[in-house]
Amino acid sequence: MNVDAYIQFLRDTPSMAMTIIFIFGAIVGSFLNVCIYRLPDEQKSVIKPASYCPMCLKPIVWYDNIPLISYLILRGKCRQCSAPISIRYVLVELATAGMFVLTFSYFGLTARAVFLLYLFCSLVVASVIDLKFKIIPDEITFYGMLVGLLFSFCAPQVQFEVDQRLAIADSILGLLCGGAIIYVLAVVGSYIFKKEAMGGGDIKLLAMIGAFVGVKYTVIAFLLSPYFAIIFALYYKFVKKEATIPYGPFLSMGAVAAIFYGDQIVVSIFGL
Repeated sequence: MNVDAYIQFLRDTPSMAMTIIFIFGAIVGSFLNVCIYRLPDEQKSVIKPASYCPMCLKPIVWYDNIPLISYLILRGKCRQCSAPISIRYVLVELATAGMFVLTFSYFGLTARAVFLLYLFCSLVVASVIDLKFKIIPDEITFYGMLVGLLFSFCAPQVQFEVDQRLAIADSILGLLCGGAIIYVLAVVGSYIFKKEAMGGGDIKLLAMIGAFVGVKYTVIAFLLSPYFAIIFALYYKFVKKEATIPYGPFLSMGAVAAIFYGDQIVVSIFGL
């Protein structure tokens, strides 16, 4: 069966297609967990060695590394040393699988869906690392910017354009706009509050988002992000007694909301 025939088969059997996409998304989510664990440590490769328990350092055999299922079978514990396995691994796999299904359901089996899934996977990794370590590795954002620009130039349809020049222009302007918004906010916030208001990782993250979605959705993502952050900000302020919060996850949430609902938001607010 060639690729075109296989794609047509999936279109003709949507339930089968969504099941396959969900499973594939969970597998990708398992790899994202590896990236989340290893990227903050610049000495570790995301490719080698194979997965191992971070407590006893023993390799994880393949049947204990099946996304979602192995966690349930092992009851959330390492088979070798019985150390607890963080529920984060399951949540990342489940969220990634759900995002795969949602994206392909919304955009179909298209280049744009694949394009956006790269962005979504990058946002998942960046968000979890930011929540845990309050950093966003450059490996995520810099490579993401390059991928966004390259795809926009080579496949302008991912930006809903026919002309390559228009697609790459929107991608470049989105990148510059995203970086500039957070940079200006960081400078003004630092001047007013006499301390760092936004991190450099946030600047690069919104710039990466802009390279994928262009100017309009970048602005919408930025404007939506405070609404996602408000509850967590109160939690950090009054429960954790911390004055600052990792903002990457909320820029990511704003980007996802802008991609799926940005046009409806613009219409409802501005009537455009």
